[in-house]
Amino acid sequence: MQPHEDYGFFGPDSVTWKVWSYPTSLTIGFQRAVVVEELDPDLVAAVDKTSDIYKRPRTRYDRTLRYFAMVAFGGSRETMKAADVLVKIHTKAIGTEPYGGARYDANNPASQLWIHLTAWHSILYAYEKYGPGRLSKEEEEQYWSECATAAELQTCSPDDVPRTREGIRDYFEQMRPLLSGSEIAVKAMNHLLQAEVMLPPMPLVVRPGAWVVGRVLRAGTIATMPVWMREMSGLKQWRVTGAAVTVLLQAVFAVVHSNKRAELLLLRFLSPMTVPVVAPIFLGVPPTNAEVVTPAEGRRRYGYDKPSEAHQELRARQEARVFGEGTTPSDEGLLESQPILGRLA
Repeated sequence: MQPHEDYGFFGPDSVTWKVWSYPTSLTIGFQRAVVVEELDPDLVAAVDKTSDIYKRPRTRYDRTLRYFAMVAFGGSRETMKAADVLVKIHTKAIGTEPYGGARYDANNPASQLWIHLTAWHSILYAYEKYGPGRLSKEEEEQYWSECATAAELQTCSPDDVPRTREGIRDYFEQMRPLLSGSEIAVKAMNHLLQAEVMLPPMPLVVRPGAWVVGRVLRAGTIATMPVWMREMSGLKQWRVTGAAVTVLLQAVFAVVHSNKRAELLLLRFLSPMTVPVVAPIFLGVPPTNAEVVTPAEGRRRYGYDKPSEAHQELRARQEARVFGEGTTPSDEGLLESQPILGRLA
């Protein structure tokens, strides 16, 4: 096992490590995040156009989960590189939204803020509902401060990240009129709620068990969604189902968390590419340099631009291809990402 070069952007004293290292984060929390995200018309337009979640769902799940884990636990150098190449990947995700007719761009700061806050809120919500419970007031303030730090790795501004539970609630209320349970959104959400599509091929004898696990995770994820969101997306579920699955998942996650090697085995099953990122943290392997690095310091050390300012020439070329020439964007960035985020196939 290779130790990380440093503690990355948070470290052992962070609330991020406390919350994100609980088994709810990369299961229910992550599933909730990618499902809820699809209510954004611009985001789901990009998702529907590439069709990656349908053509290669496990690969996309594995690569995306690895990136989120790198932000929380990875060394600063490798995470900065991943964040930079992600801007390149997102230059492909541009086009015209099919219902409203407006242009969308995955690198748009508003779109990136939606993805970022949905992820961090979902991870925390799952931790509180199916894990140890609510953070203290001080821990919660620190968590959202660390969320703002992580925002520096995306094109959105950390100044736009709310720093309190009430601020996050206000943000979702402001976003609510802009969200849509469109046909392509509902299709994507239901697809992402099928945990089986993210799992590796399995022998026939264990497939019924995998189906049961998938249904439990689906019910657990839906139980975390507010009523208005379920109604918007047509996700109906009995209240008693939510109550029953809550008790079950709390017990299961507590048992899994009691054994770090069991957590890693579960993670290896769900996302093999993520294991090298989190294993040193879960098993207490110290980094080469015991320091926490800020994103600003990381950019100075490794020579990266701010994500909002990065790869402007590439973004302009992609826009010219799509909106000017009417052709498809190039795969620049996508192929480059494979050594960093994992293979595409």
